[in-house]
Amino acid sequence: MRWLVGWSSIAASFGTAGRVAGRGAARAFDQGAYGSGHGSGSRYGSGTAHGSGYGSGPDVWGDGPVRGGLADAGHPDEPGAAHADRTVVPVGAQLLWGDPDPLWAVGDWRPDEIRTLTADPADPFTRLAVLGCCGATDEELRRALYAARGGALRHLTQWPGSYTAVVQAGRRITVVGDLAGARPVFYTPWASGTAYATAALPLADLIEAQLDIGHLAALLACPDSPEALGDGTPYVGVRRIPPGHALILREGSREITGYEPVASLAVAAPEADPEHAVEGVREALVDAVRARLTAPRHAPETLPYDPGPVPGMGPADRRAARGAPAPVPGVGADLSGGSASATLALLAAGLPGAPGALLGGTGQRLLALTFNDLATPQGREPELERAHAIACDPRLHHVVVAAAEEALPYADLDGPLTDEPGPSLVFAARERRRLASGSADHFTGHGARQVLDAHPARLADLLLDRRRRHLLRPTLALARSAPGDSLLVPLTVYSAARRLARTPYRAGMEAAAARLRDGVPATGPSSPVDASLAALTWSRPGPAAAWLTGEALAEVSIRLTAAAGRPPLSLRPGEARARAVLARHAADHRVFEQAVEVRSQRLHAPFLDNQVVRAARALPEALRVQPGARAAVLRGVLSSAGVRELPPGWGATDHAPNESATRLGLRAALPHLLTLFASPLLADAGLIEARVVRQALLDAADGRPVPLDGLAELVSMELWLGRLLARRGTCWTGTTTPRRRAVPTGVPLRRPALS
Repeated sequence: MRWLVGWSSIAASFGTAGRVAGRGAARAFDQGAYGSGHGSGSRYGSGTAHGSGYGSGPDVWGDGPVRGGLADAGHPDEPGAAHADRTVVPVGAQLLWGDPDPLWAVGDWRPDEIRTLTADPADPFTRLAVLGCCGATDEELRRALYAARGGALRHLTQWPGSYTAVVQAGRRITVVGDLAGARPVFYTPWASGTAYATAALPLADLIEAQLDIGHLAALLACPDSPEALGDGTPYVGVRRIPPGHALILREGSREITGYEPVASLAVAAPEADPEHAVEGVREALVDAVRARLTAPRHAPETLPYDPGPVPGMGPADRRAARGAPAPVPGVGADLSGGSASATLALLAAGLPGAPGALLGGTGQRLLALTFNDLATPQGREPELERAHAIACDPRLHHVVVAAAEEALPYADLDGPLTDEPGPSLVFAARERRRLASGSADHFTGHGARQVLDAHPARLADLLLDRRRRHLLRPTLALARSAPGDSLLVPLTVYSAARRLARTPYRAGMEAAAARLRDGVPATGPSSPVDASLAALTWSRPGPAAAWLTGEALAEVSIRLTAAAGRPPLSLRPGEARARAVLARHAADHRVFEQAVEVRSQRLHAPFLDNQVVRAARALPEALRVQPGARAAVLRGVLSSAGVRELPPGWGATDHAPNESATRLGLRAALPHLLTLFASPLLADAGLIEARVVRQALLDAADGRPVPLDGLAELVSMELWLGRLLARRGTCWTGTTTPRRRAVPTGVPLRRPALS
């Protein structure tokens, strides 16, 4: 895992040169091992990135090495203050700039993924660091630095790619998050100031945070409701800035500010021209793909360095656990037969450049990867046929990865510790097996549905804008998909949309809280009509809420009631629900990236880039709610790019999960899952009753109607808790505590119910 971390504190008084001397700091920075169970352990080494030096070499003042760090004491009278030369340093870190407000990059960053520059050599404390894939030139970065110094933060988010920007202007530090939430920023109070990072676990290690059981309950009960989650994380004291916001630190004091305009409820925005809006999506997608294609290629020719012995694992086992052998050099893309992955593959193959391997010949073709599930082949034949038809393009090199029972969901539940829990942990081994045959830079279509499709609650926005005629086609499409008598479906959907449009935000939150207090019944798979009707609300329970205890649901209901008095960024229900769903998917995609990580491979999701999200939000709502809108938009994108021949059935809206594969995987892994929930940690925390979940697992394996998504969330969170408590390492060195890490006392035991 790759992350950056830094802090700003009013207690930092190390002079204008900004450095900390001491042998303790030197020893801490020179350590190359990383905390076991969290991230990779590779040191990055010294080097330069686009004209700016960084690393552990001599500093710019020429009087010794720069060592970032802060005394391990919040106050002078604490025991840590006696050790003036001890500094807190991330294990295996790459120092980007030093005190008084240090910044590190941790993990296996590529040289071109870290870029730093200063506005003026005479002013070394006005500087910018950009980490990730960024398509901006050095001159564009410098202009944005000047603008950010004056307070214009939006300029830092307008380049193609996926990245995190950090600006230092004197003692003011600005960390900018992205619009979707795929690159979040976390912060926590630390040493009379604030520490920030792009991962929550390092900050939890820093303050030895305990688990936030209320946040875990909200994550299971209402995962799509930011009102229940708030700005919290699974760790007490570690906070997350919302998507579309920036964290500003001034000598330790913090401020969170948004950089995106918010739509008004009273006055509807002028309806954009559909053709111009689709053209904007095309330009944003092309720029996002081009930013990845123009980046330097990375092709490791040797196996990664073996960090040393691990109990019970030989060298081959350790290499296999890190994803060896290395992925194929070059650029590739998923080709599942869907419209999103096919669009990215065709765009990447058609743009100028060398998408394939570094060597010449046929390796220059883009590697298109298709997964064929031999265990459950029924129902996916049309998608495979479309994938084969698209792969006939001579610019694509098609590879089919076939697997049977060994790649079913729940097949291999051993994996790395992720920063946060996520439902993708139960499918990680399946996806890792597929991606191991991919390229060093691999495109995925994740996020296309959440970015381009219309959330059902947008029907209420159309009613608020008095555009009733645009509801006709979507309601008729739902009626055609409904089994049996569908004459009343349009009227039912219209009534639900009208009810949501007339429901204030406060009343909607209070109703959702009352529903949780009354209990959530377990329901099986729902039809498209039922799913749309359930989504026409300000907040709804998640699929795992049916198995939570009454105390857990009551605590989440208290969170929703408290949030009713804090209005969201947008009071338009459709826009607010769409932003919430996108943020949840982006967070899950981040967990997915960490769970399926193959060493030396980068997963790229251009649909979650800032510019693509902005261009998609400019699409008219009347266009987005129409059936097949996403396929029509992507067809227009490909047509403008010169791709006009697509196979029959391309863009078919088939979002039904492969329930057969999930049930087969449950049956195969049932003994292990029953053992996992014999004495689960979730039950110790008071979130579930173990016997109830075990019975639900038996019912799902027998084919009874059970919310399979909810079971995946429960199993994933139980796995994550077990990995978190079993970890041996920590993310920090140089602390007064020999092993400072999160959750030092384990999961808090069940609290007594209120009488």
